[in-house]
Amino acid sequence: MAPGRRIAGEVAVSEILRKSTRDLDRARADLRTWLARKLPAGSAPEVTELSAPSTGQSSETLLFTATWDDEGVRRPRRLVARVAPQLADMPIFPSYLMEREFQVIRTVGELTTVPVPEAVWVEPDPAAFGTPFYIMSRVDGLVPDDITYNSAGWFYEASRDDQRLVQESTVSAVAALHAIPDPERNFAFLQFPQAGDTALSRHVAHAQAWYDYAVAHGGRCPLIERGFAWLADYWPADPGDTVLSWGDARVNNVIYRDFRPVALLDWEMAGLGPREIDIAWLVGGHQVLEVIAGLLGSSGLPYLLRLEDVATQYEAETGHAVRDMGFYLTYTAIQWAIVFVLVGLRRVRFGEQPRPADIHDLIINRGPLEQMLAAGRST
Repeated sequence: MAPGRRIAGEVAVSEILRKSTRDLDRARADLRTWLARKLPAGSAPEVTELSAPSTGQSSETLLFTATWDDEGVRRPRRLVARVAPQLADMPIFPSYLMEREFQVIRTVGELTTVPVPEAVWVEPDPAAFGTPFYIMSRVDGLVPDDITYNSAGWFYEASRDDQRLVQESTVSAVAALHAIPDPERNFAFLQFPQAGDTALSRHVAHAQAWYDYAVAHGGRCPLIERGFAWLADYWPADPGDTVLSWGDARVNNVIYRDFRPVALLDWEMAGLGPREIDIAWLVGGHQVLEVIAGLLGSSGLPYLLRLEDVATQYEAETGHAVRDMGFYLTYTAIQWAIVFVLVGLRRVRFGEQPRPADIHDLIINRGPLEQMLAAGRST
């Protein structure tokens, strides 16, 4: 797909992605200064090959090589900085708890064989870089295109067998995350602060607070509010086990090598909740991008990440049958609608498009979400 190709007559795919005003020359100098304080005296760090890939819709990602003196030897290390966005860039989330993300990556790495990058350093003080950040090791491999992996790129062009291997190996990684024992103790720091009787109620209350943040920027969205009311009407009778929830379980948040995960990325939405949250996000996120593929004139990849296939494999590996998936897929679609509203409002703020008369026009998955709310409970 050519860069900047438009969907829905208005929005270029490249414009859906993260928008940052950070100056990379200044970022390189700030990183070098910070490393000089972090490393032993006389390390003489240098930062080279700094780049900011145009992927992701939230935190900034900076790829760089740091070189410093270590016991008389000049050692290079390829690293990645995940940086909280600047307030001027209208962040997608109301807050960015970089220490929280750093700790979940480190804890997953300590407790499981699930592949994650090595968590190297975290800096909560915004004075060092303008906003808090953490640094992790850089992992070599391929990531499916952020928005268009099902209409262009290496994953789209792979054989069906290899695409299926990506699907199945990713489901296995999710199952392994959910197998971590005593998640409410091991990941107590992931408990959402909103009031609720269960992990699910606190999770949804946290999403409601996220929507309130969007309202503060752009006003009410009746469709999303109908969605939250729908969730209350169709609440699961028994949410089941509480597990570590990745929160943003998508194939395009994974680095693959030979079509198997070598690093799970993007832990901003991690929390505690039912197993079905991640299953629905894995399936429902693909469904949203299938909508985008259709707008691009592509047939997409409709045979991948189907609920019946993912659920069957997950049950075979864990012994837990997923349930109430109509509820969880609708919940996923509501959260995607919040993302699209905020991304659209950000583009309006930056002067990249006029504000639409109807805020619903910002929601790319509006049609499927309306159908879900009209259909009521299913699955």
